[in-house]
Amino acid sequence: MQIVLRTDQANLGKRGDIVNVADGYARNFLIPRGHAIKATPGIKAQADSMRRSRDLKDKKAREGAEEIAKRLAGATVVVGGNASHEGKLYGSVGIPEIIEAIEKSHSVTLERRSILLVDHIREVGDHTVEISLHPQVRISVTVSVTE
Repeated sequence: MQIVLRTDQANLGKRGDIVNVADGYARNFLIPRGHAIKATPGIKAQADSMRRSRDLKDKKAREGAEEIAKRLAGATVVVGGNASHEGKLYGSVGIPEIIEAIEKSHSVTLERRSILLVDHIREVGDHTVEISLHPQVRISVTVSVTE
């Protein structure tokens, strides 16, 4: 069955895309939940409008992300913490501390999900943290943990 997606769906497509899916998946899941509508000639014309608005919105979001990336490129962010003589932190430095340090030093507000930190930082020193500002814009920032 051909459908037009009304919302972004992982592994299927983005808003306004016309995709082929199994009849049961469309009738029992996508259409009742408002994620898609059955593709008819009139709906296909609306899909073009959805794609244009999506592309325009995505372009603006990417431009904003690139502007932030220019401001943060090669930046070093300093975060303080209590540490032992061996350089081990008594606590850890996580995403909230990194976001707060970036806001203070560069006046940039980030979302929690944009910081790609696998595990908390538990040692004094310099650590590289990746930030995903947009699906196509990623940068690396050095987080310097001091005592």
